[in-house]
This record gives sequence, structure tokens and C-alpha cells, in this order.
Amino acid sequence: MESTQLVILAGLAIGVTYGAVGLLSGFCLMSSMRGWLAEGDGRLVRTYALAVAVAIAASQILAGGGTVDLGKSIYLQQTFSVPVLFLGGLLFGYGMVLSNGCGSRALVLLGRGNLRSFVVVIVLAIAAQMTLKGLIAPARIALVQASQVTVNANSLPSVFATLGLGEAVSRTLAAAVIAVALILFAFAHTDFRRSPGQIAAGIIVGLLVAGGWFVTGYIGADDFNPVPVTSLTFIAPIADALQYAMLSTGLTLNFGIATVAGVFAGSLVTALATGRFKLEGYSSPRHMLRSGTGAALMGIGGVMAFGCSIGQGLTGMSTLALASFVAVAGILFGTAAGLRGALRVQPLAVA
Repeated sequence: MESTQLVILAGLAIGVTYGAVGLLSGFCLMSSMRGWLAEGDGRLVRTYALAVAVAIAASQILAGGGTVDLGKSIYLQQTFSVPVLFLGGLLFGYGMVLSNGCGSRALVLLGRGNLRSFVVVIVLAIAAQMTLKGLIAPARIALVQASQVTVNANSLPSVFATLGLGEAVSRTLAAAVIAVALILFAFAHTDFRRSPGQIAAGIIVGLLVAGGWFVTGYIGADDFNPVPVTSLTFIAPIADALQYAMLSTGLTLNFGIATVAGVFAGSLVTALATGRFKLEGYSSPRHMLRSGTGAALMGIGGVMAFGCSIGQGLTGMSTLALASFVAVAGILFGTAAGLRGALRVQPLAVA
């Protein structure tokens, strides 16, 4: 079997696992932030923090051992635009609150029979393609060109290296500082320590990110037909998956599309097996409008930020790229604004 076929099959398997874990655990940054900021329940945010810690530790071990070159990913670039990354994160985070979940969560809920998520996925995909290659693309490119900067240090390890530390020491120190802090934050919560399911979910999702790097960066490292080095991310892959579904002739199936299909399939099978499948729809036209608007903001913002709450929040962060810290800061601020304060998204009135 060719390496590209192995990468696609592995992407499908990673997606299936993520879909199952996401459905059973409720893994989602928006739900995590809502539980923490609005409802006082910090378990899910600890699950997310643990996933980030595991993703960083495992990914940096792969990179430090020379198994995967994370420098070939889109995250570790020498030139990037801080304003566009942050603004994109803001738009994505606020849109996530409007839509009641991110793109990956929408795929998981779609597998469970949530028809609202079907609208979210379609609108997100269209808005993302418009921002990548369509009507919005020229404005995005102009903003990036007007504000981008070139840096000598593009990651936390490279910042430490400027202090005179060796490459291995810089990588180990940077990964340890962030991962240990997140693990301490997660396990400082009593209810989280008593939730083995949430602990397992955080560990599994973090390992899936490292697994994606291994699949694309090692198995897919074919000298004659290499695949892009990437891992779990959902904005561009959802857009590509919709395009592939409509125009498969002449297009190439890739890791991202396979992952998207796998997440839906994993959630669907798990929902049917556990009796969680239930068809759900919108409660009102206003509900649909809000959800669709949020999906459009996620599609636009996710492209500007080079990723979503998974693509930057987990995969980007696992590279320790400075650009990912900027994008994630925007996502967190946008989500917080939608949950609390003057711009808080108000609950829909029950008819």
C-alpha cells in the first residue's frame, strides 16, 4: 500500500476515534469556556487543558527525536501577521458562541442527529472557501501583506535558544514549562480528578494530535509524493470536504478530508450504539440566523487565524509556534466576549 493511502486510512481512523471520544466526553472549547465562566463547572476546561499538554509533550518528543519535522507545517513560519491572526481568532471565538460550538463539535453533533449542525458545517465550509480562494480572499491577502512581519524566533523553543541554550534544552524547557503548567491546572480541580472519563478524553485527544503529526510527517514523508505535514484541524478540511463531495473528479482525497469523514462516522456509530442518536432542529428562524452567522464568522475567522479551536488550540499549540499563541489568544478573547460582558450572546427566548 502506498504511503498516501496509508495516510488517508490513518486520517480516517484518527477522525473516527476523535468523533467517538468527542461525543462521549463532550470535548469542546466553547462548552469548556461556558462551563467555566458562566456555570462554574471547570471539568471540561481541564479536559481541554490536559489535551493541550499531552499534545505538546508528545509532539515535541516526535520533533526532538527527528521523527517529524514540525517546521514543515503551516504554523512555524518566519513571516506572519499578528493583527490578522488575532482578529481571525476573535471572529472565530465569537462565532463559536453564536453557533454553540466549533466546527469539530458541529461534525460530532451532526453524527448524533443534530440538523442544526448540518447548517453550521455547510455555511462554515462556504465562508471558509470564500476567504481562502473566493470573494473575501483579496481583502484577507491585502490585510496580511500590509501587516505581516518577519521574525528570527518563530516559536517558544527558538526564543529560549536566543538566550544561548542549545536546541534540545530549549525544546525540552519550553515544552515542560507549558505542559506541566497545564497539567497542574487540570489536576488541581477535585471534580476533574474524580472524572476518569474526562481524564481519558484529554489524554486520547492529545495523543491523536501527535498521531496526526506522525502519520503525515513520517508515514507520509515520501520523497517522490510527500503529503503536507499537518494534524487535527477542521476549517480548511471541512471546506475541502464539501468541495470534494461536490466535485470529486479531478480532486485529491487527503488526510484532512478523511479526518472530517471519520469524525462524522465515529460520532454516528457511537450515537447509534449508545442510544444517543436523536434528530434535532432549530427552535425558531432567529435561532437559525444566529447559528448561520456564527458559522460564517468561524469560517472567515478560522482561515484568517490559520486554524480553529482544534487546529490552533491543539495542533498549532503543540508546535509551540508564537503565531499559534497569538491566534489562540484571539479565540479565547472572542469566546469570553460572547459568554460574558457587554457583547454577551443572550440566550434565546423559549417559545
